[in-house]
Amino acid sequence: MTVPAPSVPASAAARVVTASTLGFTMMFAVWVMFAIIGLPIRKQFHLTDVQFTLLTALPVLTGSLLRLPGGILADRFGGKRPFLLLTVLTALASLAVAYAPSYPALLWLAPLVGLAGVSFAVGSAWIAQWVGPETRGLALGTFGAGNAGASITKLLAPLLIAAVPATAAGTLLPGGWRTVPLLFAGLLLLTALFIHVYTPADTARMRATRTLAQWLAPLRVAQVWRFGLYYVVFFGAYVALSLYLPKYYVDHYAVTLPKAGLLTALFIFPASLLRPLGGYLSDRFGARGTTVAAFALMLLALVPLSVSASYALTPFLALTLLLGVGMGIGKASTYKLVSNHFPAEMGVVGGLVGLLGGLGGFFLPLMFSFVKTHYGYAQAAPLVLFPFTVLSLAVFLPSMLRLRSAEQQRASGSILLGAD
Repeated sequence: MTVPAPSVPASAAARVVTASTLGFTMMFAVWVMFAIIGLPIRKQFHLTDVQFTLLTALPVLTGSLLRLPGGILADRFGGKRPFLLLTVLTALASLAVAYAPSYPALLWLAPLVGLAGVSFAVGSAWIAQWVGPETRGLALGTFGAGNAGASITKLLAPLLIAAVPATAAGTLLPGGWRTVPLLFAGLLLLTALFIHVYTPADTARMRATRTLAQWLAPLRVAQVWRFGLYYVVFFGAYVALSLYLPKYYVDHYAVTLPKAGLLTALFIFPASLLRPLGGYLSDRFGARGTTVAAFALMLLALVPLSVSASYALTPFLALTLLLGVGMGIGKASTYKLVSNHFPAEMGVVGGLVGLLGGLGGFFLPLMFSFVKTHYGYAQAAPLVLFPFTVLSLAVFLPSMLRLRSAEQQRASGSILLGAD
């Protein structure tokens, strides 16, 4: 289990939040980099749409499947050492991508790049070990804003690809799309050094000593899996759209790759940077009501997006912006719900919820591609996301009402016992 935060100096907790957020931002930038560098890769290696989608989705798959064991490691050893290990391993994988000679080689390396996605489960548990419950929603929301690392890729990568001439794969300093993973590898190593020096060491009291069976016991609770469903909508759909939108803008609106990256970043900013706001609203007004509001915002955007693909660029941007606002708030409120219900098991439960959400980020782009290829709908993404969102809300509302009723009954019983 994740040991709840003991009484620790506020400065130490702030250093953990700051460093983990920086690290997660860089890791997320690497995790989704194939969405941008995959476009020149597609051209160089003459990839089909299916091959391109597979390349972009593989890192999401491994980064999702390993979140649960990553959370367990953070519970067992503290958050700092696993986070450092992930950062260094991801740097080496990114470096190898820069020198990959072929598409098959990239397919082997893509799952290793996916290690970057495990950093979320490890970082969430790390923060829960240092930050008290009264501000944990804001702290987790701030950390989760590291999703904005995707915007670094969307904005920086196209400029680097255009600025640095392409060279042969075997050269010492490769150019073109290879410049991006090469730069990210160096930045990740610097980030690891900063985390090592800046953050406090994990102490024995922040490490759990339970058996594996005890760690996994919360996974038998249905509520945990419901949290995972909500996170598929808020986070999995966010990852899927981050991968999908650059290609959609290039193909559907005939914009350049740098402009497609910028337009995608306009979706990423609210979907990431509003996560602290979602954490604050959850702390202030309750995570359940905040989650309902997030669902409502998403549906307001998805309904018109599902109806037609003929929108001009400006209204399409406005609707994706609204969609991003709902996702940003919902991602934070979901993890506030997790910390409310399972404060001592954030590594395990948060790892599973992140795993399920990340798997959504893997399967949803494949579903987008299938719907577009087989049915010819250009608005495939919102057509797929709309029923998922409705289903998730339909599961959430009765569950919320049951829990609220049970809490009110317990409160009434406490009052009656007090009167006796």
